[in-house]
Amino acid sequence: MIKVNFNSKAFARDMKNIIDYSTGFLDGVQQGKKNLLENIGQEVIHGLREFIDASARGNPQALHHIYEWTQTGSPEARLFDIEYAATGIGLSFRSTFRQSTSIKSGSKTPFYNKAEIMENGIGITIRPVSSEVLVFDDNGQKVFTKNPITVENPGGHAVAGSYERVFDQFFSQYFTQSFLRLTGILDHLENPQPFKSNLNRGKRGGRSAGIAVGYKWISRRAL
Repeated sequence: MIKVNFNSKAFARDMKNIIDYSTGFLDGVQQGKKNLLENIGQEVIHGLREFIDASARGNPQALHHIYEWTQTGSPEARLFDIEYAATGIGLSFRSTFRQSTSIKSGSKTPFYNKAEIMENGIGITIRPVSSEVLVFDDNGQKVFTKNPITVENPGGHAVAGSYERVFDQFFSQYFTQSFLRLTGILDHLENPQPFKSNLNRGKRGGRSAGIAVGYKWISRRAL
């Protein structure tokens, strides 16, 4: 004769706690979502800056304008800033340009708004300031003129819009194809291992245990 004693009350209690643990885990994830977005935002900005620097070193003709003169691709010479904002629906990123402080060879003053003017393809007019004559090199020839000089595209044809294009390329291609995987973000989100490893804790603690585990997991810096 085989006799089995089954404690239905204990089973029901454990099952209820596990269910409460599961819903608590999701609640904890929701509560900690902003922390995760803050962590991701910081890492994205770091990765985006390096992506732009590498792109500039590979194509200086197109991206020289967003760095100080002769320092294309150097992190210390960037003329752009990138910021992020974490909201209830996700992350947003925006970029602004800095003023240039370096002086190009042959000039006496910095080219103010250099990055913004060249990126937007804004024409400029150069007039003599400290003398009556403008002096500049044109294809190796020294030119003297009293007339204002208008430069329709000061950065060159490859420059206008190039910063925006590389910015968009990061998010439309590199971000989804490489960045999320290489940084470990995707693996972290696809494998909530703490949920499984804390089931016994959940069986005892129910919803409160789930909230604590979920919050800690989603808030964890996984990079």
